Amino acid sequence: MQGDMSSILVHVDRLSQIDIDGVEPTSHVVPLENVLREDSPRPSLERDVSLSQAPDPSEGAFRVPSPQAEA
Repeated sequence: MQGDMSSILVHVDRLSQIDIDGVEPTSHVVPLENVLREDSPRPSLERDVSLSQAPDPSEGAFRVPSPQAEA
């Protein structure tokens, strides 16, 4: 592990010697475009339909176990 660390430190030292004045910082080397669709509202499932598959619905909502009950 000592050899690996030494190699890493040598590499970091080489990087610190590079002249980067005038180089703009970037997070990606190529332009990144949003490939996702626009987020637009649309109709969702009716409450009764979505709760029809719930194992234990309660008062129009999904019931989940309490974290204390699992301990």
